[in-house]
Amino acid sequence: MYPILALLFSLTAEPTQAPAPAVQVDVELLLAVDVSGSMDIEEAQIQRLGYVEALKHPDFINAVKGGRLGRIAIGYFEWAGAVNVQSVVDWRVIDDSGDAHEFAEQVDKPVRGSRRGTSLSNAILFGTRSLESNAFSGIRRVLDVSGDGPNNTGPPVLPARQAAIERGIVINGLAVLIRPSATVARLDDYYKDCVVGGPGSFVLPVYEPEDFAIAIRQKLILEVSDLAPPPVPKPAASRGSVDCTTGMMLQPGLMDQTSPSLEKATP
Repeated sequence: MYPILALLFSLTAEPTQAPAPAVQVDVELLLAVDVSGSMDIEEAQIQRLGYVEALKHPDFINAVKGGRLGRIAIGYFEWAGAVNVQSVVDWRVIDDSGDAHEFAEQVDKPVRGSRRGTSLSNAILFGTRSLESNAFSGIRRVLDVSGDGPNNTGPPVLPARQAAIERGIVINGLAVLIRPSATVARLDDYYKDCVVGGPGSFVLPVYEPEDFAIAIRQKLILEVSDLAPPPVPKPAASRGSVDCTTGMMLQPGLMDQTSPSLEKATP
């Protein structure tokens, strides 16, 4: 009797739903934006406005439509010593100007939460976890990090970068040199040696406030189109390796030398 009841129950029970298939896109693009204390209010406002303008620009929309599938998945968050979860703009598909404008409006909001410290490592770990756990499947996955100083709190930055690269994530950088941190001679060199990585990765420097929107737009178009920026010649004095622990040594009270963990970097 009991086996028959079990069989009847199995036939009438609700079928287990399989997880929805991942949405196919040309690229999964996650914007990680520095709002730490070294980024003053003017810089933070210029930076956010630059992203808003770039996301609405026709050149960006055309780059999206020019992809093989003609759509991308995009997300956004702000970070300082830790990620500000209130700033997270959740993943969404962009395939036309209406989607891009709606996403830009969500980005266009004031900074909230603590701005103490600059943890590139925590930003990369959070971004890696978000790219790994979203509902999209991109031909490429890109973490787009902007900032104006070196890693000075949280775990070391190099293992966090390596963990992202090992998962097939490309990290690109926007080095904000409008009022650069005094902790490194050339922040773009620091980003090149310590932050960005993966096939085709690059760093774009920004030297003047009026260049911000153009640089961000250029970077987004390059990332969506999978293009490399033109080479920028560097002065001889800027060549050579950078100490990736510079920021940590100058801020010993903020150091956390534990190994980076993607399990702790939940979006």
